[in-house]
Amino acid sequence: MTRLRLALCGILAAMAGIAAGHLVAAFVSPAASPVLAIGSTVIDLTPTPVKEWAIARFGTADKAVLQGSVLAGTLALAAVAGLLSRRRMPFAVGLIVLLTGLAGAAALLRPAAAVRDVVPSLAAMAAGVAVLVWLAGLARRATGGEDQAAAIPRTVGTGRRGFLGGALGVAVLSALAVVGGQLRAGAQRAKQIALPRAQDPAKPLPKGLEATVKGISPLRTPTDKFYRVDTNLVVPQVDVDTWTLEVDGMVERPVTMTFAELSAMPLIERDITMTCVSNEVGGGYIGAARWLGVRLTDVLDRAGVTGAPDQLLSTAVDGFTISTPLSVVRDGRDAMVAIGMNGAQLSDTHGFPARLITPGLYGFVGATKWLTKLTLTTYAADQAYWTKRQWATDAPIKTSARIDTPAPLSTIPAGRTAVGGVAWAQHRGVGKVEVKIDDGVWQATKLGPDVGVDYWRQWFLPWDARPGLHRISVRATDLAGRAQITERATPFPSGSSGIQEVVVTVT
Repeated sequence: MTRLRLALCGILAAMAGIAAGHLVAAFVSPAASPVLAIGSTVIDLTPTPVKEWAIARFGTADKAVLQGSVLAGTLALAAVAGLLSRRRMPFAVGLIVLLTGLAGAAALLRPAAAVRDVVPSLAAMAAGVAVLVWLAGLARRATGGEDQAAAIPRTVGTGRRGFLGGALGVAVLSALAVVGGQLRAGAQRAKQIALPRAQDPAKPLPKGLEATVKGISPLRTPTDKFYRVDTNLVVPQVDVDTWTLEVDGMVERPVTMTFAELSAMPLIERDITMTCVSNEVGGGYIGAARWLGVRLTDVLDRAGVTGAPDQLLSTAVDGFTISTPLSVVRDGRDAMVAIGMNGAQLSDTHGFPARLITPGLYGFVGATKWLTKLTLTTYAADQAYWTKRQWATDAPIKTSARIDTPAPLSTIPAGRTAVGGVAWAQHRGVGKVEVKIDDGVWQATKLGPDVGVDYWRQWFLPWDARPGLHRISVRATDLAGRAQITERATPFPSGSSGIQEVVVTVT
C-alpha cells in the first residue's frame, strides 16, 4: 500500500467532511460551516499587526487567503490521518474527530451561537470518519494487503480499480455537496422591500468631475463598488420580517422595534462619505453614498437616558460589537440608523436591513452593519470588539487626499493632462487641495462640487507634462485651515496619516 494512496484517503475524507458540513450549514447556519467557523476564530485570535499586514498585503482578498490557508492546513493534517490508517486506524479516526470537533467548538464559541451551530461539524465528523474507513479498506484491497507474501495479480488489479472508482466517487459527491451548499446559501437573498420617502430629503447631487477628468473617482460611489471591510467570512442573511432593533442599557424604558416600526419614523436622507480605519494613505477603503435612515437620537429618545452613559454599544446579528462615543452621537451630526443606500434598500453586504452611519468617524467606531441592538452604557463597564484589541475609542477621520489619476507607476504621453482625485475631511469640510510636481511649489487645484462637510471633494490640476520621471504629491486642508498631518502613521490605532506621492513616467 503506497503512502500516496493512504494520504489521498485522508485528504478525500477531509474533503467529504468539509463538503457535508458545508451543505448542512447552508440549511442550518451558513457561518457554522467548518472551514468558516475555524476561519472566524482565527480572525478573532490574530494579533492586530498581523491583521493590518494581511489587509495591506491582500486587500479585499484577505478573507479568501485566510480560508485557503485554513483549508490547506486541514488537508495536510488529514493526509497525516490517512497515513496513520495503515496500522493505527483508531489514531487516524481520532485525528479526524479532533479536526471536526475543533470546528464545532469554534462554531459554538461565536458570540451569537446556538446549539444548532454544532450540527454541521457533526455531519462533517460522520462523513469524514466513514469515508476514511471505507477508502482505507479499498486501498488495502488494492494492493492485496501488501503485507501478505503472495497477492493474486487479478485481485490486486480489481482492487485498484475499486479504489480509484471509490476515490473518484467521493471527489465528485464532495464537489456536488459544496456546489449545493453554495447554491442554497446564494438563494437566501434579502427580501425586496419598498422604502418610504424621506421627510427630510437630500438635495439633488450636482454633476461630478468624472465626465471631464478621466480616471477620477465618481462623485457618488456605486453600491457594488463600495468598499467592504469586516470580520465576516460569510455575509449574515437576515429575515426582515422577524428582525428587531432593541434599545437597552442605561435607559428609562427598554424599547424593541420591528423594521416596519423603525421605517415608519421620520426619515432623513444624507450624502455621507465613509472611511475604514484600515485605509492606508492613498488607499481605496473609502466611499461616498446617499443614505436613508432614522436619526440615531430619535431612536435613543424613544427609550430615554438614565444615569451617565458615555458609550453607545451597538451589536450586530452575529454578536459583533462596536462602541461609539455618546457625545458624538448627540453633538448634532446626522448620525442615523440607515435602511437605504443610493436610492435602494441596503444590500446584504452593506448591512441589510439596518446599519449605523456616523459621519466623521471611522467605521470601526460608528458603522455597525446588520444592526440589532443599541446599548447605552459606559466604557468602564463594556468593551467592544475593537476596543478589546486596543484600537482608539474616539476616532475622528483624518483629513487626507488621494491621487486617482495618473495611476502610480503609469506611463502617460507628454502634453496637457490632468492630475485629479478626491479629498476628505468629514464633518469639517475640505477647504483646499494642493499638488506639487517633483520639488516645485504647492499649487492650488480646482475643486469639484461642494456636497457638504460630510462628503468628499473631487479636485484636479491641469498639468503640462514633460518627458521624464516625475513625482506627484498631494495634500488637503480643511475649512478651518488645518492641513492634513504630514507625518506617516500606520492605521493602528486611530487611522493612517501622511502625504501621498506617486511616480509616473512621461514619454
